[in-house]
Amino acid sequence: MVFRTSVSDLLEIEYPIVQGGLAYLAYSGLCAAVSNAGGLGQVTAMSLTTPEELREEINKVRVLTDKPFGVNFAIGQMGRPYEKMLQVAIDENVPVITMTGGNPAPILEKLANTTIKKLVLVAAKHQALKAEQLGADAVMVVGQEGGGHLGRDDVGTMVLIPQVVDAVSIPVIASGGISDGRGWMAAHALGAQGIEMGTRFIATKECVHASTAYKNAIVESGEMDTIVIKRSIGAPARAIKNSWTETIRSIEKENPTYDALKDYISGEANKRFIYEGNSEKGFGWAGQGIGLITDIPTVEELFSRMVDEATEIRRKWKL
Repeated sequence: MVFRTSVSDLLEIEYPIVQGGLAYLAYSGLCAAVSNAGGLGQVTAMSLTTPEELREEINKVRVLTDKPFGVNFAIGQMGRPYEKMLQVAIDENVPVITMTGGNPAPILEKLANTTIKKLVLVAAKHQALKAEQLGADAVMVVGQEGGGHLGRDDVGTMVLIPQVVDAVSIPVIASGGISDGRGWMAAHALGAQGIEMGTRFIATKECVHASTAYKNAIVESGEMDTIVIKRSIGAPARAIKNSWTETIRSIEKENPTYDALKDYISGEANKRFIYEGNSEKGFGWAGQGIGLITDIPTVEELFSRMVDEATEIRRKWKL
């Protein structure tokens, strides 16, 4: 059964499924596995330390796959300039660049005269309209169920996606709480032309940088086992609930300032859990979709399962 949409046409991929940027986790191996399976894999640029490291990672992807892939720029979230990293991605003529967090205008302007496809993650209708106005080729729209950084309005995927679909003329990619073929087809029913998944791709064999403890926490947790942190400083983000995130929430109640929180919400604290499995000294991002994740397959196995699920749903729809 063919799953061709405007997103699969735009990105030149078999299935309209995009792997999230996944800070500190989305490197060449996972990226290539997703692209080889028929989706769009991504490398997380700002988790790398130098432009040359990004160039090396892009070259590694091209050794592992001849399929399209993307480079994600977590602007405004990693606390450092991205311009030199962006220039590497442009010089290497990567097929797709995605932008999450912060103001995408400077990147979109820089990419305006290139052939690189431009995707922007948004969490509200007005953000989607602005991204379209600035020249985005598609928007990835995340509902409050998602893992990592979210919008401030707590609007769920089921309500947010149709609003954005009705508001913009460019393709919409749904994100937030999607973990299987049912979520994929639900997104299409809401008018989206594709999906983005983050948490589900962490719990795969090719996400080799994620610790066993992190993957097991995703598999063993339910939808009630996540918590939103950083809301007090205007940057809400969903993580797996543990003693470290409870400490963060306590600090937010007593002294809701960045200075009080910075050591607890830092990239180093994130890495202590996702790399080392230290839940007493760190945290890991995850969306409510963990309630639907029960195993750690290969990416190819995951895609095969999702295609089977989606195919069965389409048969039931008689479409």
